[in-house]
Amino acid sequence: MANAFTRRDLMRVLSAAGFGAAVSTTRVPEAFGDAALPKARERQPIDPTTLAHPPARLSGGKVIQPERTLPVLHETDVLVAGGGAAGFAAAVAAARAGARTAIVERYGYFGGLWTGGLVLLVISTHARTGDKRIQVVRGVGDELLQRLSRLDHAVINYGPDRINPTSDAEATKYVMDEMTREAGVTVLLHCWAVDAVMDDRQVRGVVVESKEGRQAVLAKVVVDATGDGDVFAAAGAEHAQRLHAIGLVHLLGNVDRVSKEELEKIGGKNPRRLLGAPTPRPSVRWVNLRGPSADGLDVETLSRLELDHRRSIWRRVEQFREKSGDDDLFLMQVAPQLGVRTTRILAGTHCLTYAETREPKPFPDVVAVGGAQNGNHPPWPIPYGVLVPKQLDGLLAAGRCVSMGDRLIEDMRLIGSCLTTGHAAGAAAALAARDGCRPRDVEVPALQKLLKDQGAYLGI
Repeated sequence: MANAFTRRDLMRVLSAAGFGAAVSTTRVPEAFGDAALPKARERQPIDPTTLAHPPARLSGGKVIQPERTLPVLHETDVLVAGGGAAGFAAAVAAARAGARTAIVERYGYFGGLWTGGLVLLVISTHARTGDKRIQVVRGVGDELLQRLSRLDHAVINYGPDRINPTSDAEATKYVMDEMTREAGVTVLLHCWAVDAVMDDRQVRGVVVESKEGRQAVLAKVVVDATGDGDVFAAAGAEHAQRLHAIGLVHLLGNVDRVSKEELEKIGGKNPRRLLGAPTPRPSVRWVNLRGPSADGLDVETLSRLELDHRRSIWRRVEQFREKSGDDDLFLMQVAPQLGVRTTRILAGTHCLTYAETREPKPFPDVVAVGGAQNGNHPPWPIPYGVLVPKQLDGLLAAGRCVSMGDRLIEDMRLIGSCLTTGHAAGAAAALAARDGCRPRDVEVPALQKLLKDQGAYLGI
């Protein structure tokens, strides 16, 4: 049709009438406009014969990376590597304790698998003592949940005596942003911690990789909240590696439109379970995919699983639509982060075992308390030693890579435990930086007092 009126024609007419900008784009609010951004550096034409550093070269069939000097991007008291649940809590806790704090995160948002992995369920927020249920996730973690509860469609199943709330990923990212801003944390997104900066056996910072290349961030104390123990492994700390199921989460839209009759066409004992679990959005549910046990550090394995899982999810949804005859149901989103559950485990000054948590064994150096996945077994104390490497100094671990026995992985990797161990690590790092001591030499009573002042629950 030669005279068809196209979208481009429409945009041209609207633009000429003064409506183009409003239709084609959204203007950034003044608060986040040019004045709030760092001053742009002048970029001169690049002379291809002059390089900032020599590139890697082939020599005798081997790839050689020449030595080079790295620019220092930032210096701080406490540096948190990784912005998942543990890293977020560590950064906020450290900054509120008065430490100059920075956090580096490879993605463009906080939350890790909680938000980017769409693992929306905050498990192990509570435990039970006798006939009484106790909330163990308090302090920074519970403040985040409280703030979510004041927003529309941001969290469900949160409140007095309610366990394991489910939050909306975008709302969680937003509140995490606000809390880190308010605490005064220096935020460095879109950069990946790729190496440790060492001074003998002391970690003095982290090497990060970004679009600017490799740079260093120096700190008095580093908190490794990468989940995979990337920093302590690079620094040479003793650790172990474990395989675990690697899955991928997805969201389904228009689930509220699926009728009982359409579900019955699918068959099975509980066909509604195929539609996953509720989210704060009435028509959206999240569906977990466990996946095979595999090496979460192997790039070829991760690449294959990413492709295979996405194909499997797409086909599954299409089959569901075909069998039920429901055209409204649709695949809303596949998580942008693969669901790696565990990889490296630190060898700490104490390795917490499953038996110690179920006794539960008391620890004089308790800095956090673990909960029950169903809220029905006793709370279990988490000692400071699980955060502290056996020999390495200048570093603490937080989250799913702390020192623990294999049977405890399923409890420690959960969001609730990541929030509490992160809070503990951040507070301890702030004290070590303030007192100029090694993290292993932090006075535990002072750390416990700081944690309780910040609202954490220690059971003592």
